[in-house]
Amino acid sequence: MNGVFRTLAVLAITQISLCMAGDDALSPIELGKVKVGGEIGRRIDATINNNLLKLDVEKDFITPFRAKNARSGYIGLGKLIDAAVRFAAYSEDEKVLALKNRLVEATIETQQPDGYIGRMSAPARMWSMWDVHEMAYIVLGLTADYHYFGEKRSLEAARRLADYILQRWATMPNDWDRQTGIATHVLLTGLEGAMLALHRETGDRRYLDFCVQQRALPEWDLGIVIGRRRLIEGHVYAYLARCLAQLELHRLQPDEKLLRPTRRAMRFMTAEDGMTIAGGAGVWEIWTDDQDGRGALGETCATAYQLRVFDNLLRLEGDPRYGDLMERTILNALFAAQSPDGRRIRYYTPLEGDRVYFRKDTYCCPCNYRRIVADLPTMVYYRSGTGLAVNLYTASEATVELDGDVSLKVSQETDYPASGHVVIHLDPSKPAEFPVQLRIPRWCRGATVAVNGKRWTSPVVAGEFLTIEREWNAGDRITLEMPMPWRLVLGRKRQSGRAAVMRGPVVFCFNPEGNESLRDRDAADLGVIVIDPDSLKLQPGDDHIRPGGVACSVRACNEGFAVGVSGNLSLRLTEFPDPRGKVVYFRLPDPSKAVPDELISGVGSKTD
Repeated sequence: MNGVFRTLAVLAITQISLCMAGDDALSPIELGKVKVGGEIGRRIDATINNNLLKLDVEKDFITPFRAKNARSGYIGLGKLIDAAVRFAAYSEDEKVLALKNRLVEATIETQQPDGYIGRMSAPARMWSMWDVHEMAYIVLGLTADYHYFGEKRSLEAARRLADYILQRWATMPNDWDRQTGIATHVLLTGLEGAMLALHRETGDRRYLDFCVQQRALPEWDLGIVIGRRRLIEGHVYAYLARCLAQLELHRLQPDEKLLRPTRRAMRFMTAEDGMTIAGGAGVWEIWTDDQDGRGALGETCATAYQLRVFDNLLRLEGDPRYGDLMERTILNALFAAQSPDGRRIRYYTPLEGDRVYFRKDTYCCPCNYRRIVADLPTMVYYRSGTGLAVNLYTASEATVELDGDVSLKVSQETDYPASGHVVIHLDPSKPAEFPVQLRIPRWCRGATVAVNGKRWTSPVVAGEFLTIEREWNAGDRITLEMPMPWRLVLGRKRQSGRAAVMRGPVVFCFNPEGNESLRDRDAADLGVIVIDPDSLKLQPGDDHIRPGGVACSVRACNEGFAVGVSGNLSLRLTEFPDPRGKVVYFRLPDPSKAVPDELISGVGSKTD
């Protein structure tokens, strides 16, 4: 068994008493209590201002629900409502709040007397392609509006729509999957999560019972299905959405078997080559393990739900490895799925070859992208027992309520991931003793910590949370220094014999546009370039992808190499979200200089 999964499995076993008690090890901070800067904050702001507020909401989203003349298809209105609600709660921006209110009001106006909200003509409702999927996320979005803003009208509309589904459930055709060619759990993606969210807000047992009895959520234990087979059972997004529903049900009704599919997915991604170096998973939306970096790689919906699974497991078990996976996936796969200005979104983000933007603002990937970006503020800080855990390093500030009527203001001053220098400022409302946990990434060896300028002498171990427990006073600060040497990471399977260039959590890629001799070569030809590892040099201040970004220069050869000669090419590698990045893996003169991926191989694991 691979070291990564051994660690996860052992931790899961040791955490079982915690899980069975229904208590999470970590709790996220409310959206309105966190403000984020840095590249994560810039992406949040760009998604709000250059995407959400630029949408033609009336034409693309609302009009089809007024017309109600479709026979199949999908828009994503519920996902848009959910994103708008969360962005409004986070930003407190009047324009975002107005958009949220307009979306909700217009949606509720389309509700039929029987409770139906959708775009299908009467004969096509419920059992046409994606109608229940659409309704499920409308229930979720309207429920979120009640959760964050107390809008009772939204909750009532959500309940009426959910009841519409429940009342007609028995009419499902026995051969629905054969009629559509898609497995039932894929057609119903998001339904259990929406019903459980509604149960949490209302306490109405019917929505919980529906998940347990009608949907048999505790019994679902599908294996990893590789390949785009009939019924597309190996759909990554659908699989992980159901895992999330099981994790939520586990919080309500603790049961070990509810964790099995999630653990299986984690094992597949981290120990069985199911995830790429950038964090993406799946080809053509389906589980795959061949490490092919081309084409329809890493569906954005799948990336969003991977992050939700990582976040839920981090909260449930408190293992910082999930934070490492979150960081890798956010800074690479997620941000590469969006244009740097925030306006356009991709359906897939390959490691090799051309990256293409999706042509529409509707459908699942653009809408799920907005939703996950709206959730990023809750992934920076967590309440940990009586103290605070810092998961993501980015300029930010938050207010955390601790025990003993202590209100803690915390902020980060950093340009991470451009450098590993982080200063955390702590301002409790009164002197108080509590622990502060810092996630030390598994890639980071030699990290140092100082408190108020004095070196912290306890061991700082890569891949663990460093816990600093003391009495804290207003004005205290923690300084974390994380060295970021270049590292060459070994490719696997189809990438075997080559290596990727990484620095900290960031993967680097080659954009051939600036190199005349390589501009017209395809990704396969670019992948045979041999780079000289000793020539890697940092180029700070690269604003091509993001303000304050970094690039690197490296000497290389077209093919082959001469002993003692560093190469006839000079390449400039950029951060993975480069829209024109075309290749990630390169050949090396000496492959022994490359190392396994610390998140995949388990190198440095406590149980290795």
